[in-house]
Parts: sequence; C-alpha cells; structure tokens
Amino acid sequence: MTLNEIYDKWLSLQPLDDKAKHRLGMKFSVEYNYNSNHIEGNTLTYGQTELLLLFGKVNGEGNLKDFIDMKASNVGLKMMTEEAMTSRLPLTQNFIRQLHKTILREDYTVYRTLPDGVQTSYVIHAGQYKTRPNSVITRYGDRFDYASPEETPALMNDLVDWYNDAERKGDMSPVELAALFHYRYIRIHPFEDGNGRIARLMVNYILARHNWPMIVVRSRMKNKYLDALHQSDQIVGDTPSSGAHATLIQIRHFLAYFTDLVKKEISNNILFLTESNHNVWWYDGERIVFRSSSTGKMLRLMLLNPSATLGELAAEAQINISAVKKQLKLLTDKGYISRIENNNNWHVMLMPTQE
Repeated sequence: MTLNEIYDKWLSLQPLDDKAKHRLGMKFSVEYNYNSNHIEGNTLTYGQTELLLLFGKVNGEGNLKDFIDMKASNVGLKMMTEEAMTSRLPLTQNFIRQLHKTILREDYTVYRTLPDGVQTSYVIHAGQYKTRPNSVITRYGDRFDYASPEETPALMNDLVDWYNDAERKGDMSPVELAALFHYRYIRIHPFEDGNGRIARLMVNYILARHNWPMIVVRSRMKNKYLDALHQSDQIVGDTPSSGAHATLIQIRHFLAYFTDLVKKEISNNILFLTESNHNVWWYDGERIVFRSSSTGKMLRLMLLNPSATLGELAAEAQINISAVKKQLKLLTDKGYISRIENNNNWHVMLMPTQE
C-alpha cells in the first residue's frame, strides 16, 4: 500500500473512542521516550521506562540521571504535543529553545579525559544555542562538523522562516516537511547536547500539527536511521550551510527511509487498534504472536492480578506448574515480564490486542 492509502485507512478509523486513544497514548508515550533516549545512550530498560512513566515507580538499578532525563523527556513530549495540537501560530525559535530547556532542565558540566590524559570540562547550556563547535565521529570513522556557534543563530532563523513559509504554501506533504526539517536541523546541530532528541520531537510536532499520527524512531534500527542521514550527507556535502539549506531531492535517501518508517508506524497503529486475537500482543512496536493460548491466558491474569501465584497461573492456563515456570522464564528472558522488587508483583510490558 502507498503512504496515502495507509493514511486514508487511518483516517477511516477516526474519531477514536476514549479507550482507544488512551491505549494508543500509553503505548506511544513509553515507546517514544524509551527509544528516543536509548538512541542517545540512556540505560533504562523498556520495563523501567514503562514503570517510571505510567506508574511513577522505580524498579532495578540505573543511573539517577537516566531516570531524571526520562521523566524530563516525557514532559517535553507532552509540551510538544499540546503545542502542536492547540496552537495555530507559526513555529518560533523560542519554542524550540523552550523545548530544549524542558528536556535538559538545567545547565550541567561535562568532564572529559583527552587522549593525552589531560582532564577537561565544558558546560552544557539548557535552552541556549551552542557556544563551542560540535562535531561527530561517524560509524564510518570520519569526522563530521556541524554549523559553528557563529553561524547557528542565522541558520536557525533561516530554518524557522523556511518552515513557516513552506507550511503556508502547502507544496510539500507533512511527511516531506518533517523529513526535510529533521535533516536541515541536524546539519545545524544548534545545541551542545540533545539535538537528536529535539529533532525527533520536532518531526512529531510537524506530523501532529497536520493531523498525522506521531511516530517512533526505533533504537534497534538506529544504524538504518544513521545510514539514511549519512547517504544524504554524501550528496549534500559536508559544508554545514549547504546541509542547512538542503533540498528534498538531495535528501532523497533520508526521505525514502522516513516515508517507509511513517508507513510502518501507521500500519502498526491500525493493527493495534483493530486486531482481536488472544495470542497477539505488542512490545515496543513489534507484533508478538504466541503459539500457545496458555501464554495469553497467563499474561492476562498477571495484568488483572499482579500478585497471581504459580498455582493460579497454572489453573488459568490449564497447564501444570512446571510448564508455567518454563513459560515464565521464556517471557522474562525476552524482557516481556519482570518482578517488581518491593512487592514481587508481576509487571507485564506487553500490551494485548483489542478484545
């Protein structure tokens, strides 16, 4: 199916009832925050992210900053969503800077050890454009420089003006607008940290603003994401100002990647909302099909009764306790379930299909 055909199918499901909106919203919140932060090195597991964001609980070990960053990420997501869905005003640089300040929260110091052993440090400024040059060593081993601090204000002004003008003209689809904005923004890299997270928030800002479903760039597909950007970089060239003014034709590799991503994300949303099968569950954007109905029965009981005993699970699934233990181990090893430390209750990370 083409992107427009999939989008039309999505529109045919509208308006969603409150239950469907709630289920989809919970699923998206966990998946988006987990993946966008995991791409950047956040160490929280999918299960820890879900417990933190949906239930306000902390389970297992983790870097305190990672927990704080994940909560701030969710605040930023809510801020972006509200702005996209309620404001008809043009995009401003101030909104982007406020979004950045929300997810970073405050200035902080980064300490580094140089190859010669010398210790150095620098300050990351929340909500302010960079004051020092930034670059990246790509997965291919080459150094790639972003816009200089001196260039950044003018290039960001160009980016926002271009976006507002392009949106007003309506010559590009929301998907094209989002892809091109993402690429141009990344080539500027206006902040000292958090640029990837802001780029992915802004992609969803543009989609939601135009009544398209928001999407998740999956951490497990990080290399495909980076490769699509790299392929476009090869065409655009390494001059930052060229990247900041790239065209759709020049970023065709990234646009193709992004279009396929949007198609897959919307298709999965449709399946999640419409399919009814006791053996089908969802985990981080993946459709999980269990061969045995006993697995689904156990999972549903654990959702309804997190303190369910092995005997109760065996009775519900109509299998013996030995078989229950075997299935629980498999589910735990996959990361689909866990035990909460303070009360030993079951935590099910999978989401069931509609009944």
